[in-house]
Amino acid sequence: MRKPWSLILVLLASAQAIEMQVEDPESVKRASHAVAKSMLSHYTGMNPGDVPGNLPDPYYWWEAGAMFTALIDYWFYTGDDTWNNITMQAVRWQAGDDGTFMPTNQTRTEGNDDQAFWAFAAMSAAERNFPNPPEGQPGWLAMVQSVFNTQAMRWNMETCGGGLRWQIFSFNNGYHYKNTISNGCFFNLAARLAKYTGNQTYADWAVRVWDWTASVGFMTEDYLFWDGADDLKNCTEFNQLQWTYNSGVYLLGAATMYNVTNGDPIWQERTQRILDATKVFFTEDVMYERACEPVNTCQVDQRSFKGYLARWMAASTQMAPFLFGQVMPKLRASASAAAKTCTGGSDQSKCGLKWTSRQWDGSDDVGIQMAALEVIQSTLVSEVDPPVTSKIGGTSKGNPAGGSEPPNPRPHRLTRSISMADRAGAGILTILMAVLVFGTVWWGIYE
Repeated sequence: MRKPWSLILVLLASAQAIEMQVEDPESVKRASHAVAKSMLSHYTGMNPGDVPGNLPDPYYWWEAGAMFTALIDYWFYTGDDTWNNITMQAVRWQAGDDGTFMPTNQTRTEGNDDQAFWAFAAMSAAERNFPNPPEGQPGWLAMVQSVFNTQAMRWNMETCGGGLRWQIFSFNNGYHYKNTISNGCFFNLAARLAKYTGNQTYADWAVRVWDWTASVGFMTEDYLFWDGADDLKNCTEFNQLQWTYNSGVYLLGAATMYNVTNGDPIWQERTQRILDATKVFFTEDVMYERACEPVNTCQVDQRSFKGYLARWMAASTQMAPFLFGQVMPKLRASASAAAKTCTGGSDQSKCGLKWTSRQWDGSDDVGIQMAALEVIQSTLVSEVDPPVTSKIGGTSKGNPAGGSEPPNPRPHRLTRSISMADRAGAGILTILMAVLVFGTVWWGIYE
């Protein structure tokens, strides 16, 4: 068994190899394993009596979906299937029988972006040929199509000329906020579905979402992205916070559309300009969350955001290879800096929030671990094949009509089918109740 202190050596060796651009994928894989294992120390959903796919407080449901996407990436980059079973269990459980990722116990917090972050896990599973669900269960592709269809029906033309609201249900705070990440996720999924299936409808939706994002003003002239706007004011006043993951989600969507359109110069320019704009999130090629890190205000969700920019930057190089030489120096510098923060805790692999500090800050947080994992393993992107499609290598089963029932303004009630055992149990209870009632009446009459 490896002694805890040796993990520091693994992580530092990986950091040095990445920094010096030495080809040492095994070192990066060992470091990724250590960081992933530490991340999962918070997860208990695989235990009897716990709920598969849920993280404990203070983590929201969506972040668990992001975590399992990171584990699918981990499996693909490293070939290590240590956590495949719990990933399969969690994603299937949270998708539900209809594959829409709308579990009843999440209706108080589930927004369109939350639903999409779970769909990303299924999309990555389809693209990477992650082991398929058992027969009779929705396939990874079917799950993504179901989410896409539910969101397409929520496209709201009543205000702001279109767009998705942040929240799904009107009783939740944020229902009247149209935010960039919800629409960016929809754009991202549409582009990737277009690539995987070859269906033009998805590509048309990607164009529609992009055009709306630009026309409503969520994307600046410099190709940065505001957070969102109040639709009660017709999206005329913007929340001007800029987060790494908004740039990342649109970057991969645009790069995928460049690929789908066989190198259309319009999509090449858009992809390039988004990447150029991300320079504001780097200092000396090391990524940082500039909206909150410098002032120490990063909340639970925001501690993970850098990981998604890293994830999508790496994936974009496989869709738009002209990005590779521009992206990899930034990912390598960021990964090296991140790895140097992963020396804390009893397992000696807890990571710090601020990669620019290159030292552990006492943190023990799922999002921080996930962000470090994503950027470290992303440096292996040149070692793996690009995403498969339904025509080239893909095995995931789809369902283009999934999730296309008329939208319900209220959440589904929790239901399940009634088995023979249930019927037998109900019959026994009925007989016992009849005996009890008869006995009570008889006693009341003759006592």
